[in-house]
Amino acid sequence: MINKIKKINLNHSFIFFLFCNIFSLIIFKAKNFSISPIICLFLILIIGVSHGSLDHIKGKRLLKIFDIKKILFFYMAYILLAIFIIIIWVLIPAISLFLFLIVASYHFGKEDTQFLIKKDTITNQFLYFFKGSLIILAPMFFHFDETVIIYKFLLIEEETFYIILDYIETNKILLIGIVLSTLSSVLLFIKEFEIKKFVIFLDFFSIIILNYYLSPLVAFTFYFCFLHSVRHSISLIYEIDNFDFNSGLSKFFKKALPLTILTAILCLISLFFLKNIYDLNSSILKVIFIGLASLTFPHILLEYLLEKYEK
Repeated sequence: MINKIKKINLNHSFIFFLFCNIFSLIIFKAKNFSISPIICLFLILIIGVSHGSLDHIKGKRLLKIFDIKKILFFYMAYILLAIFIIIIWVLIPAISLFLFLIVASYHFGKEDTQFLIKKDTITNQFLYFFKGSLIILAPMFFHFDETVIIYKFLLIEEETFYIILDYIETNKILLIGIVLSTLSSVLLFIKEFEIKKFVIFLDFFSIIILNYYLSPLVAFTFYFCFLHSVRHSISLIYEIDNFDFNSGLSKFFKKALPLTILTAILCLISLFFLKNIYDLNSSILKVIFIGLASLTFPHILLEYLLEKYEK
């Protein structure tokens, strides 16, 4: 099964790499081309969120380990943690964003790479973090001012936060971070080398190309929906049926649909109320990033607990 996943992900990364090059060429030739934030929101709600929409099934596995029979316990814990993250973000947005960027870097690096790695060492955990940090650093490196505007839309008003960002940009710290991310990709590639690990470099250059040509929001949307989420969904499909991919795909859609629809409805309701206070684009950014943060923390915690206790 592992070899099947590696082969499919290699093909997927190659197609995504070609897509990034072709799409970026179109952007380069076209004038005043832009993608509306509302389109980014719908792509994330339809494609991006779905890769975590089987968490209720994983929750049942976790409850079984702890001998808890009521699935309601899982739903309540998951929802309360998500609400707690939103409340904390409103109270201390700068610290919340900082922690979210750290957690997201590790999460993206690990989930995009761990299917290629045989050993789960502490060194590899650090390499996952530095590799995934490219998702955070690249938009700041290529479009610093636009990225700062997004941070301001996320309720962050502390002047100290932006002084630190200016210091980071002025002293080439972003470049150093990208170099470290590059080195981590090289190390992950050469450790127990096999040709399927070329996925790592295809992904690396795809992320660089996206962030060079596209705005931070659009670049993140394309990465999150069409690379990260699709890759995670592939692993879930094989968990459902590791013999017949088409059968697993059909079952995945059926199982993922309920929570995907529920999440989309909640996000649209939030957008409806937020746009009465903020402008539409600002409201969309809040729904996307604060919403993703509120879902990411319980999602990662669930993955961690399953990985720990199922062993």
